[in-house]
Amino acid sequence: MSSVTLPRPAERVAIFSLVLVFLCGSVAGALLMSFWIHPRVQHPSQVAMMMSIDEWKQQLSLSDDQLRQLTSVLDDFSHYYDNLLADGNSRILQILNPEQKLKFERMLREHKKTPN
Repeated sequence: MSSVTLPRPAERVAIFSLVLVFLCGSVAGALLMSFWIHPRVQHPSQVAMMMSIDEWKQQLSLSDDQLRQLTSVLDDFSHYYDNLLADGNSRILQILNPEQKLKFERMLREHKKTPN
């Protein structure tokens, strides 16, 4: 039968310190990403969706056929995004208690009022 030896107090302190430093770095990185970097970075699809059809046509000199195809693609994306958002909101509502549901719905209404 083999015996397992526990780490000595100094080794436990070193392991604990290493884990604590790693966790603090992870939290700091996550906070930095969520509050500083993500709000400033726009995905190319977000930029594309913010442009009007007229801007697309003018900037890219699109033909009528290309414009029709582009409109179809953007409509499809819009429907997909709406469905995805509705599914996400539905799943969020399933995990909230009644008080949280009211607050969440109020947050959504306030967000819709705010211009981007």
